[in-house]
Order: sequence, then structure tokens, then C-alpha cells
Amino acid sequence: MQEKARVPAIRFAGFTDAWEQRKLGEIVEFNPKAELPSEFEYVDLESVVGTEMVSHRTENRQTAPSRAQRLAKWGDLFYQTVRPYQKNNFLFEIAEKYYVFSTGYAQMRPCVDGYFLMSLVQNERFVKVVLDNCTGTSYPAINANDLALTEIFYPVGTAEQQKIGIFFRSLDHLITLHQRKYSRLCNVKKSMLEKMFPKDGASVPVIRFAGFTDAWEQRKLGEILQERNTRTSDFESNPLYSLTIESGVTPKTDRYERSSLVTKTEDLFKVVKPNEFVTNPMNLRFGALGYNKSTFVVSVSGYYDVFSIDDDKCSGFWNSYFKTPTAMNIFDNAATGSLIEKRRVKYSTLQQLVFCMPRDLSEKIKIGKCMDTLDHLITLHQRKLERLQNIKKSCLEKMFI
Repeated sequence: MQEKARVPAIRFAGFTDAWEQRKLGEIVEFNPKAELPSEFEYVDLESVVGTEMVSHRTENRQTAPSRAQRLAKWGDLFYQTVRPYQKNNFLFEIAEKYYVFSTGYAQMRPCVDGYFLMSLVQNERFVKVVLDNCTGTSYPAINANDLALTEIFYPVGTAEQQKIGIFFRSLDHLITLHQRKYSRLCNVKKSMLEKMFPKDGASVPVIRFAGFTDAWEQRKLGEILQERNTRTSDFESNPLYSLTIESGVTPKTDRYERSSLVTKTEDLFKVVKPNEFVTNPMNLRFGALGYNKSTFVVSVSGYYDVFSIDDDKCSGFWNSYFKTPTAMNIFDNAATGSLIEKRRVKYSTLQQLVFCMPRDLSEKIKIGKCMDTLDHLITLHQRKLERLQNIKKSCLEKMFI
């Protein structure tokens, strides 16, 4: 290999020496032996998600699972050897208590900077090499001996290792912060969906804005929504952007993505204007519904139903209401078909469904604006999180060989 290939594409100023090639087992000690304490915190394969420990449980030496064998020491790196593509790896830096990890992790005690090594094993090139040496298909796994033979490149000087480690530690810290903010906002939204709309059989929500005390009234959806099935051939504006039945509105997203252009000759597509709703009738009971918050017109697969609300100022209210546990129960009870053949809520059935709603239009508008603002914040944090994750991915590709 030529010397110029032994340096990463990007590195910190002042470092010019070529990186050295070694087997992983030459720079770390694998699975060091240790006597287990009488009581400890047990970490199994479900306890680490990404680079974070999300759970553990107290065990004692006599009753602990037989897989509880890896006694952690500060600075040890625990590498998930089963399905390593998940990258659920943990750098142990906990001072209090004893922690023992499952044998589903390879325990590495490095003689290089710990966070440098942590970042190196997150690199896609490293993961690919590991997967190439795994056995099994559904649950690919690699044993510690084969992992120790994996060839890696690293800078011999500890100063460069530490700089790289500090950089990725800071980046991971930012990602974790945004992930937590995003998760908290999602939990806030979940709670508000449960409490700002009446539960089954109730006529008022648990919490509501000041000044509103009247009971909500029951109305059929057919009284407030109108079906619209305008085809792309009937619409003159360009461009139109498409969603398919597979990639469109799902329980995970109600954002419209400008994924692909649609020509006016594709008559099977339906047009969705701003503030109009689109539903996947096959998956409505799972929350497969959203509305076009964008300022541009989109088109969707003909499998979708498209409809508008009698007052577009209330779109935000209904967009949130349709995703509540109460609404999911209503849709579930109205769905026809078996679980094998996807259950469906027909539009004619949707019109007959009874929902409890505020009598005062201003209450609907306030709830809608509140939920829209929350959705906006969630989207902002989600996008920040995605950008940081993309930055990390790019840096991992370019700062390692």
C-alpha cells in the first residue's frame, strides 16, 4: 500500500505522519478475566442503544444469567458482536457501582484513546469488514477471536488520537442533546393528544385553554369534511410532487417530501392543495393521515382519499384530533376486513363516524395552533438531529482510513 493511502482525507492541522496498520487485537485486550462481585448492575444486549446505556438491572452472582461475565472497568469499550450493523456499542465511563455486561458484547480494554477507538468501530468501513466475517444470516455474529484479527489503521501518536476522540465526543454529546429534546417534545405531544381531546365517553378534555367551559358537541365527520378527488390531468399548475402509497403518510410522518415530479399525463394521481387532508384508508386505524401544511400543491397515489374541512382554519385541530388514542379506537372499530387482508375504513363509513368537538370555533383554532407550533418544534429538532447525524457519518468516513 502506498504511503499516501495511509492517511485520512481530513485530519487536524500539524499531523502529517502516516497511520499504521495493525490487527485490532494488537491495540486492545479482549475479554479480560475478572472475578464477579457479589452484586452488580447487569447490562444485556437490549440495554445499549446507539452509544447510550438506556437500562440495566441489579443482579447477584448466584442468580445472574450465565451470560453475565464481562466485569467493566473505566475506559473499556463494549462491542455488540450480534448484529453489529446496529452499532450498539458503549464506552464505559461510570465510577459508581459494579457493572457486568453480557457475553453478547466483546469487551475491549484499549491501549489507545478510548473515544478514538469508539469512533473507529462506528465507521461504516469497519462495520462492513466485521459483517464480512460474521456467521449467520438473521442474526449475524462475530466472535472475539475473529474480531481481534480485523485490520485497522490508527495514528501512533496519542495527541492525534485524543483530538479525534475529543471531536467525536463533542459531536456525540450534541447529537444526544438534540435526541433528548426531540424525544421530550414527542412525549409532550403524546401527552397533549391524550389530554387536550376528550377520552371515549367524555364530553370535555382533561385540560383546555382558559375561558372555555362548555361541553363539546357530537358531530358526524360527514358534516365537516368533503371528499375531493381532483386528478393531476385536471390541474394546470406545475410542478407537482408525488407521494406513493408506500412512502407517503404513515404513523411516523405526515410531512410531504418533494420526492419526485409528476407529469400531468399521470391521471392516476390525486391533487392535494394546502390545508387539505389525505388518508390511507387501508391504514387509517394506525394514524395514516395528515394534511398538506406546505404552500405548494402535491399529488398522491390514487389509493389515497383526499378531503377538505369546512373551515381551513381548523385544519390543525383535526390533524391532531385524528391522531389521538380516541380517534384510533373509533377508526379501529369502523375498519372492515381481516388482519391478513388489510383492514379498511371506507370514505362512506368515515362520513358516518361521530366525533366530539368544541362548539366554539375559537377553541378549535387555539388547539390547532398550539399543536401546529408543537409539530413545528418537533420538526426543527428532528432536522437538526438528522443534520448532526449526517455530519457525524461524513466525518467518520473522512477522518478514518
